[in-house]
Amino acid sequence: MKIGIIGAGNIGGSLTRRLRALGHDVSVANSRGPHTLTALAEETGATPVHATEAARGAEVVVVTIPLKNIPDLPSGLFDEAAEDAVVVDTNNYYPKERDGRIAEIEDGLPESRWTERHLGRPVVKAFNGTYADDIVERPRPVGDPERIAFPVAGDDTRAKRVVRDLMEEMGFDTVDAGGLDESWRQQPDTPVYGLRGDVEQVRKALAAASPERPAAFRA
Repeated sequence: MKIGIIGAGNIGGSLTRRLRALGHDVSVANSRGPHTLTALAEETGATPVHATEAARGAEVVVVTIPLKNIPDLPSGLFDEAAEDAVVVDTNNYYPKERDGRIAEIEDGLPESRWTERHLGRPVVKAFNGTYADDIVERPRPVGDPERIAFPVAGDDTRAKRVVRDLMEEMGFDTVDAGGLDESWRQQPDTPVYGLRGDVEQVRKALAAASPERPAAFRA
């Protein structure tokens, strides 16, 4: 697949490494320009690009930048993406540590719904509660007792299936976490966030989540 990754931090870098290892055509961008991605490109064979070019022709576009920077992404970001491109949101709201107060999220809007509104495209929430190193260090074959599972939330059944298939190819099981309005179940400080569990453990953790945002993750 042709995959664009916007953001080359911990998650973006690990996704670039794992997806390139599987043979996918990956373009990667960050806020500082492609010249700062030379080492990652040489290591992985990914193509460093400007953010405005990351989605060009892409079937999947992963947005993995600090939440507060989502509104600053260039307009028309997905204009040259494939017609049915799937957009993956890996982000989390950290008001005290990084993002400042975002009123809509504080009032109960799921983080990925806020991101979707700013991007102007439907998103699938995935990889947001994942340890970056696990993406490259913990893939396991199907049936392996140490294979871990990740939740995936989104409104579009086809888009969610594309993401789940990709994650399963990467070496992880997946759990359908419902529509995007249910994606609060995998936000920071929920039972599933950071969980290295199997499918059943992830399902139980999602079911045990509370819609009340913990004080530690409120502005």
